[in-house]
Amino acid sequence: MMRMRIGMALFLVAGLTGAPAFAQQAVTADPAGLAKGVIEQQITAFLNDDAATAYSFASPEIKSVFPNAERFFEMVKKTYAPVYRPGNYAFGRNQVSPDGKVAFQEVLISAPDGKDWAVYYELKRQNDGNFAINGVRMKRETSSQGI
Repeated sequence: MMRMRIGMALFLVAGLTGAPAFAQQAVTADPAGLAKGVIEQQITAFLNDDAATAYSFASPEIKSVFPNAERFFEMVKKTYAPVYRPGNYAFGRNQVSPDGKVAFQEVLISAPDGKDWAVYYELKRQNDGNFAINGVRMKRETSSQGI
């Protein structure tokens, strides 16, 4: 797990706040499904240029590096353009730690420029039971054969 953290170039966001219905489900729902939900909500916020909502999904560790939504949003635009503006995306493989506190989720993104990316999210369960995005690593996917 430490190796995964070291391999992450920059961190992205999460921290599910202000979503009571989702929070009630967090304790009992499938961790992988919850992680996907957080990622999907953040991508939707990016597509809507909603910096505050996108930032709300950041883990405390991410927020300590990017102390406000504007700085975070600018970093994502510059460093994670395919995540900020995915053309199409699909969820790939996932893994949850045995204790359910950490989830890893692969997201396959076809960027608007036609390039394909494999994006690897690390999410950490917070004290309230929800997942927060703690890091993102992107890899240019050169083996995609298309449809």
